[in-house]
Order: sequence, then structure tokens, then C-alpha cells
Amino acid sequence: MVSVKEIMTAKEVARYLSIHTLTVQKYARAGKIPAFKIGTDWRFHRKYLERWIDRKLTFRPGRKGRAIEGS
Repeated sequence: MVSVKEIMTAKEVARYLSIHTLTVQKYARAGKIPAFKIGTDWRFHRKYLERWIDRKLTFRPGRKGRAIEGS
């Protein structure tokens, strides 16, 4: 059975989103991505991260499929 971590590090989120770790940290500091701090380290709850991703995806009338909104 594959175990999925509920709490992810910035490095894991960066890999998951295919962006740089520093970008993840910048988004967390700016409140653009759901995150919390433990000491000096950012942590991300997978459930809230996936909800954030779903909210960023919107249906665009006149286009096929879904498109990503601007940040």
C-alpha cells in the first residue's frame, strides 16, 4: 500500500507543483498558497493544497476543458 503524506515540506510541494522551492516559500510568505510555519520551516497540508489547486482551475466558457487562472 502506498502511503500519502498529509503534511508536506516546501521541497515536496515544489516537486508536486513542478516549481522551484523558493517560489513555494515566496507564495507561502505572501499568503498565496495555504501554509503554516513550524519554527522557520513552512509546512503544507495536502488536503488544503489540493483545494487551492481546484479553486485555481476554472471552467472558461468557449474553451475546451479547464484553464489555470492567473496567480
